[in-house]
Amino acid sequence: MSGVRAAARVGRRRTAPAAEHAWSADPYADALRAGRGPLFLRRADGWLLPLDVERWCAEADTADLEVLRRCEGTVLDVGCGPGRLVAALGAEGRRALGIDVSPAAVAHTVRRGGRALLRSVFDPLPGTGRWDTALLMDGNLGIGGDPDALLHRLARLLSPGGLLIAETAPHPDVDERALVQITDAHRPPGAPFPWARLGTSALLHHARSTGWRADDQWSAGGRCFVALRAE
Repeated sequence: MSGVRAAARVGRRRTAPAAEHAWSADPYADALRAGRGPLFLRRADGWLLPLDVERWCAEADTADLEVLRRCEGTVLDVGCGPGRLVAALGAEGRRALGIDVSPAAVAHTVRRGGRALLRSVFDPLPGTGRWDTALLMDGNLGIGGDPDALLHRLARLLSPGGLLIAETAPHPDVDERALVQITDAHRPPGAPFPWARLGTSALLHHARSTGWRADDQWSAGGRCFVALRAE
């Protein structure tokens, strides 16, 4: 894809200020640089969702490799984090681009040999309407706190009949919107921003209402995944 070939390794973006600040500031950037947590998303009621920084910073595991095996053509990794999936695709000679709002994540991806841009999924992106596969791993269905808006946006980024592979929450029916903050449980949490959590059943419901067709679903390594087709 010409958009992938032409993309600079690091680029500018504009995105929601609260989310941009949260993911680009400490303690998230510190955790990525260290390659370990603890790191959490904290809800207003005090509930904590652990973030698996160690796995994100490691090499692609067996469950990841199964996802990558299913990818078709050019791949856009939305919220690529420290870039394990983009790097693994690149090592196979496959064309992939990661996007993330965290400078630390983009820098980590580039150091691993992957291509990455410092952008939100809602910003202008290269290759719009021509990507073959999009990835939403590691809870990134939560981006923006509005699953329908995110699914509509991804449909515009993909080519007709393009493939979306998303990782879902372990409980199939969970369908949650909340304001969350990033915290390491030691320093004061960062600015609140909207986030969502969807299980497999909930995602399939949203997919049907936003013009997607279910293609497959599976579990691997204690994680759950859904493949959708843009119609």
